Amino acid sequence: MSDINELLSNLPHRYPFILVDRIIAFKKFTFLNAIKNISINEPYFQGHFPQNPIYPGVLLLESMIQTSVLLLYKSINNKKLKKNIFYYLTGIDKVRFKKPAFPGDQIMIESNLEKQKNSLIFFNNTAKINNKIICQSKIICMKILK
Repeated sequence: MSDINELLSNLPHRYPFILVDRIIAFKKFTFLNAIKNISINEPYFQGHFPQNPIYPGVLLLESMIQTSVLLLYKSINNKKLKKNIFYYLTGIDKVRFKKPAFPGDQIMIESNLEKQKNSLIFFNNTAKINNKIICQSKIICMKILK
């Protein structure tokens, strides 16, 4: 559904901190599904762990956060408005890691907008490999106008 150029136009992050590779499904202000491909060439595998490389859990959470923020930025059509809105992480709840991710895996990340209360936005996220859940989380972001 999307390529890296669309991701870059909707996320403030840049290399080496883009942790989502492709958007595959989207419904405005409702949900966004994305893919993260895990490659052995990524620099963190040099130290996490060289004999048994595992995608770091904190980076998996960051991939989920970026998917949630992509949902918000992609839902806003006004490019001028996009430049003045920032979303900052304010909380992560109910994180459960069920299985690790390894080089060669493709992670499907599902982000669902649960609710918005004032400037806070709440998401339910699930990460899967081969349709099996590897992580679940609830993420809270704050909308800031600059």
